[in-house]
Amino acid sequence: MLDLYNKYVTANHLDIGVGTGYFMDNCVFPDANPTLVLMDLNSNSLQVASKRLARYNPVVRRHNVLEPFDTETATFDSIGIMNLLHCLPGNMDAKRVVLENAKSVMNPDAVLFGSTLLYKGVKRNPMATFILEWNNNRGIMTNKDDDVEVLRESLQLCFTRSSVEIVGCMALFYAYN
Repeated sequence: MLDLYNKYVTANHLDIGVGTGYFMDNCVFPDANPTLVLMDLNSNSLQVASKRLARYNPVVRRHNVLEPFDTETATFDSIGIMNLLHCLPGNMDAKRVVLENAKSVMNPDAVLFGSTLLYKGVKRNPMATFILEWNNNRGIMTNKDDDVEVLRESLQLCFTRSSVEIVGCMALFYAYN
């Protein structure tokens, strides 16, 4: 997944669903002083990631990605949504709004990239099945209806060019505006 960041991150980047900030901390930005905006609904994640990435002076935005971005949101050359979609409610069709909202703040020729764990349309080993079931039953994930074909279709509907690679039950994807 770090390879996605190293390949697609730009010096004008929005990261949605920041987690701990690991990928941005370990990727190679093309500029020593990137414009970095961190967006998440979870204030704890934002606090941890912004502290970890303090050397970049990130802008922190607490926002629900299922809602449209406000008019004050800047536009970006790259957007990362790593391990986000499988945590959001609804099926993959319902999660398409995240792609649409991200597209609304993408510059021409910008790239969106990310990953998500899928439940349908992928091969799962017994351990992956156990972990997905455990997380879904506890409400940590909502991906029992997430399907690789619907993800591909959603990306194709929203973007001019996209690609999805499946590794186990993980979808790695990118899409250009």
